[in-house]
Amino acid sequence: MNPSGVILYGPPGAGKDTLTAELSRLRPEYVLFQRLKAGPGRTTGYRLTTAQHIEEMAQAGEILYRNSRYDAEYAIDRGAVSALVDAGRLPVLHMGQVAGAHAVSVFRAHWTRVLLWCPEEVTRQRCQGRGDKDLDARLKVWHETRQDLLDHAAEPWSLVIRSDQMSPAQAAQAIDDARSAGVPAEERDIRGLVG
Repeated sequence: MNPSGVILYGPPGAGKDTLTAELSRLRPEYVLFQRLKAGPGRTTGYRLTTAQHIEEMAQAGEILYRNSRYDAEYAIDRGAVSALVDAGRLPVLHMGQVAGAHAVSVFRAHWTRVLLWCPEEVTRQRCQGRGDKDLDARLKVWHETRQDLLDHAAEPWSLVIRSDQMSPAQAAQAIDDARSAGVPAEERDIRGLVG
């Protein structure tokens, strides 16, 4: 059987961390993929490194995807994804760019591609509720994510979840069911979703 994993794509506040925790409660094999990070800001959930190390890995062909945001650089490395899959784990990758969701598909696995969405006001409330000190930056990223979706409206998704309309437990169950069934990604009504 081919390995599998989950890609959670969505704006800040859409519930990627909450859903990952719920998936892990549902099935302990689910594990957050900790991206490489070089730069300031949050450290929980990342493997800290330097921009030079990420560049060296990229030159060696070890990086599946890299991006910059919040004055930091992030990367998904092939070796760490392989290590999780080889250990029988189900990696959960958090994405904020459609290009990243597309890029990791070169890794041989069945990826359940989940588009999480919530309105801007929900992002605002959730970010304020968890005490984010960079609210303006996160709202700017919400708008960038919306534009990213509109620019890639034909990009296929296995599931689309409005995280403000479904409980985390329900969403996690839907994701696990889709992954178990090998639900293929297909084009969705992105313009209708994001307005």
